[in-house]
Amino acid sequence: MSEQTLNRETVLDVMRSERFVMLSTATREGKIVSHPMTPQQVTDEAEVWFIISRDSDQSQAIRANPQVNLAFAEAGSWLSLAGTAEFVDDQAKIDELWTEQAGAYFEQGRQDPNVTLLKVTGDSAQFWGVPGGAVGSTLKLIGAKITGKKPDGTSGTVEL
Repeated sequence: MSEQTLNRETVLDVMRSERFVMLSTATREGKIVSHPMTPQQVTDEAEVWFIISRDSDQSQAIRANPQVNLAFAEAGSWLSLAGTAEFVDDQAKIDELWTEQAGAYFEQGRQDPNVTLLKVTGDSAQFWGVPGGAVGSTLKLIGAKITGKKPDGTSGTVEL
């Protein structure tokens, strides 16, 4: 994949393929902190929806600075999504996105007053990767070690 072939559809495919992401926020003191999160939904508009605790440290950091980063990774490929986060209080949307996994974090289930939604709207995405996924990246790295040549890889940026 070259920068010319990186597009919104490719970015959305990568985002939808990952079960876990790292959500990075900046604290009031400017410290960058990352937390593993499970996306509940990725929309065609590059919005990523999460169920989150209203009073968590992450939520406090986002209230102070809504600019966040989501990191999607698999063996040999990485996607970094820069975006803006906002809290959404919508019980119908919570009901739509609710999972048993989310229920494990909230004593009163989806009716817990601490449950809220976090919507991250992507502004831009950067991709770095080796074609062929985990197997392809391993073979290319082995080949590079044997030949002494730099392994093939790609990178690109797309505005969303």
